[in-house]
Amino acid sequence: MRKNSRNLYILLLSGFVLFNSACAQNPPFTGKAYVKEKLLVEQATVLLNNGKQLIPLQNLDNNKIASIHFSAPYAVAFDSLLNKYAKVDAINGNDYMGTKPFDMLAQDTKFYNTLIVQLTDAEVNNPQIIGFINNTQKLKSVIVSLIGNGSSLAKLNDVSSPVIWSARVSPVAALYSAQAIFGGVAITQRLTKTYAPKYTANSGFLTAKTRLQYTVPEDAGINADNLKEIDNIASEAIANRATPGCVVLVAKDGKVIFNKAYGYHMYDNGIADKITDIFDIASMTKISATTMAAMQLYDQGKLNLDSTLGTYMPITRSTNKKTLSVRELLEHQAGLIPDISTFEVIKPTDHSTDSSAAYPTKVNDNYYVRKNYFEEVMLPAALRSAVKTRGQYVYSDVGMIFLQQIAETITAIPLNKYVQDKFYTPLGMQTAGFLPLYRFPANRIPPTEDDKKDRKTLIDGYVHDPTAALMGGVAGHAGVFASANDVAILYQMMLNRGTYGGVQYVKPETVDLWTSKQSPVSRRGLGFDRWDPIADRHYPSKLASDMAYGHTGFTGTCVWVDPKYNLVYIFLSNRVYPNVGNKLGSLNIRPRIQDAVYEAIQKGL
Repeated sequence: MRKNSRNLYILLLSGFVLFNSACAQNPPFTGKAYVKEKLLVEQATVLLNNGKQLIPLQNLDNNKIASIHFSAPYAVAFDSLLNKYAKVDAINGNDYMGTKPFDMLAQDTKFYNTLIVQLTDAEVNNPQIIGFINNTQKLKSVIVSLIGNGSSLAKLNDVSSPVIWSARVSPVAALYSAQAIFGGVAITQRLTKTYAPKYTANSGFLTAKTRLQYTVPEDAGINADNLKEIDNIASEAIANRATPGCVVLVAKDGKVIFNKAYGYHMYDNGIADKITDIFDIASMTKISATTMAAMQLYDQGKLNLDSTLGTYMPITRSTNKKTLSVRELLEHQAGLIPDISTFEVIKPTDHSTDSSAAYPTKVNDNYYVRKNYFEEVMLPAALRSAVKTRGQYVYSDVGMIFLQQIAETITAIPLNKYVQDKFYTPLGMQTAGFLPLYRFPANRIPPTEDDKKDRKTLIDGYVHDPTAALMGGVAGHAGVFASANDVAILYQMMLNRGTYGGVQYVKPETVDLWTSKQSPVSRRGLGFDRWDPIADRHYPSKLASDMAYGHTGFTGTCVWVDPKYNLVYIFLSNRVYPNVGNKLGSLNIRPRIQDAVYEAIQKGL
């Protein structure tokens, strides 16, 4: 690679990393240069052989993907961006040019459904590589990303698989092509001249942007320097021990323009927070799982907002809960108590240090609850509880637990499995879900409270909320863990009014209804929290519009969607470590960072 090309690669990637990682240094280039190069790349990128509409990729839930590179100079950046959308394994094709026979490449990739092959001008002249593509495309999906000279297209005349070709050789071209594969950017150009019998002038396929794009703030009309206040506020939070660390993500106009990690998992250890860390999002579960399922069931005509608990849960018909409506539960106006007693009332015979048929429900390490404890103790306690303030707004976890029971009764599927199969996995959310320790190591999950009273352990990877914990980690009000990128995907779908990746998950009119103000007695929507019209509260922040909706989480998290600004703002932290405090709230860390984003938007470039 020429020296100036290498320098450009380093400069552009350092800028991209600044707004998409924990890097805190200012990049030695301006975002405007990135945007200028991106526009040139867009004009020089063409999609060929896409008659079967393989690109943008869909069906992410049943697609095992690998990316193969040989001499591609920007393979690391290319593969990194692919993994924003789906799990994509990187394979170094050079390993099959020496130490391994080349034929082993086909053998080693036999369990993949889709292969993405990165090519340069050098590779198109290698008959082994072209032969591999031509043979493999007969058996599975192959996508070719070619960055190089137009004359190289002639060597791909026998390739029937989609080819994304960029005539502009730059790291930005690699970033653009990777995102185009998943619909993070649109392909807008056709060939301007004929390069091969198959690749003639005016040929090519156009695509639409259907997923998040990853770029610099200037690409959304924001000066990166105007976002530096986020660094200052995050540093203030950590210095004041409001939280040991946090991750902030900002998506504007469908583009992730800021994603940065700060601090550490704990104050006294060396595990730095990463943007890929998986946080306990606490009450964000209410809208990220239970409400999502409820909206989909509403769309299907299986859930009626004005039907009652007695309609869906026969066990409530002999209680004071039978006439409570689904609407009242979602609005927190059913008159239910905020929560039920948990560890305060549990008996020694209700739990054990070992798992067994009698004690199957895992709360955390060395703590197992007896079989049917929820059905025999917790649910009856909820059913016996008072209904005192019906018609008034009283925030209640109990209502969301009832909604979980309703959704599970209608679908005959546990809530955790339903949202995983219907939302998280098909959306490409790689970390989101309940019970994260079944899928990820604890060192990817910032711990929450050092519980010396009840569980007598550091809670790491198990849900912090005590009620959800005794329910086995799956509850309607808490229990979901996720990375910031996954939360961004879910709420970009909401900002898109129910669509993401070319799939409609929720009807647009349902999104509009459920996220709008519902009652004269509170600010809330159906499930969703909203902008507060009482100005002195500055909720969720001083500058948020009256269209903003989202939710906070007790562990120190929030997500806010503001359709007026086409904005998704996410803050994830573990502010309850080592014990519960309110400095994150008293310092107004979350709303101040949100305001810093609005201020940067208003200042523009």
